[in-house]
Amino acid sequence: MTVMPEANAPPPLRYHRVILKLSGESLADSNQRGISGDEVECIARQIQQAHATGCQIAVVIGGGNILRGAQFSGTNTMVQQATAHYMGMMATVINSMAMQDALESLGCSTRVMSAIGVDTVAEPFIRRRALRHLEKGRVVILAAGIGRPFVTTDTAAAQRALELGADVVLKATRVDGVYTEDPEKNPHAVLYESLSYQQVIEKNLRVMDATAIALCREHQVPILVFNFKQDGNIVRAVAGESIGTWIGGPSG
Repeated sequence: MTVMPEANAPPPLRYHRVILKLSGESLADSNQRGISGDEVECIARQIQQAHATGCQIAVVIGGGNILRGAQFSGTNTMVQQATAHYMGMMATVINSMAMQDALESLGCSTRVMSAIGVDTVAEPFIRRRALRHLEKGRVVILAAGIGRPFVTTDTAAAQRALELGADVVLKATRVDGVYTEDPEKNPHAVLYESLSYQQVIEKNLRVMDATAIALCREHQVPILVFNFKQDGNIVRAVAGESIGTWIGGPSG
């Protein structure tokens, strides 16, 4: 006898554990500054739905909606670059706290874990503790990059994927994947369905920074670049549906 799936059953789980990389700007309003409650709620709802499928999810959020270290890269500033990068790490803590409250309002158990000491509002990142949280069904929000200046949150996402044994890095963007050119500037840009790590480097495609790509290539961690603005795409990404651009290996 053939057993038919329930009509409202969640899609089959393809990935056991994922790193979801969000930019700070994804939490912002149309000006890409500050934190928009509506945007945070929309993303949190998608994460909650993906988490409900049984996938273990760790989230890395940037801080560019509040502050970027590169803002202080010029000579006409009294703020040293290293200090600016630490300020950017603090911005990611603020974003992580906003996402934590949004997720918990939807019934998700969460933990914010920070690579720098802010123990009043977040736990320190300890690998074994993070793994235990994931195994207990908590969404883990990883703040402050890796706690060192001159390292992007893209690289932090790749690093944490290795430490936590993630199956894939899900890179959430405002467009449908990786294009030959910026699709927001050139409407004729062509979407890549898949790429090798080497192609990303050779074509100088701005997917993630070179260090993040090199880490993923060395350890064969695939990357899926997809459009989080399309409702339900985080669930589709976790389920392994054919969306976005797959980087680093066969997607089937």
